[in-house]
Amino acid sequence: MTIATHIIATAVGIKALNLHGRDAVLAWLFGIGQDIDHLVKLPFYLKSVGLKNKKGYYWRSSLQEPVALLWILPVCLFFQTWVPAIFFSIHLLLDYSVGYEKLPFYPYSSRITRGWITQVPDAVKEVAALVLAGGVYGCTSLLQR
Repeated sequence: MTIATHIIATAVGIKALNLHGRDAVLAWLFGIGQDIDHLVKLPFYLKSVGLKNKKGYYWRSSLQEPVALLWILPVCLFFQTWVPAIFFSIHLLLDYSVGYEKLPFYPYSSRITRGWITQVPDAVKEVAALVLAGGVYGCTSLLQR
């Protein structure tokens, strides 16, 4: 998914769970923070591809794979909140719904998957995620009045 979808999903999740303070910060960190690896990989992309848009370039690191739960769950225990795991899982669900390559157990395994619902175009799934987020936001707004 695009960063915009991750930002919207995180914002809606924070509103839906009525998070404030430390928990809201943790939600932002684990809802979109793992995308920092794109900035780390940017110099390598520019060196190998240049300014062209190369579809299929592998931007991900283990920060964005299920294996990251091995360090996220201890963080949850340390902070005594499930917020990091919840928002990391939302990010993961969004990423695994699109069809580019993922390495779920990287660096421990080179197994590759393309996620789920691969027969539906990614653009359709992106719109569906945004519509779902809009519905959750609307319902949450009504319930929190």
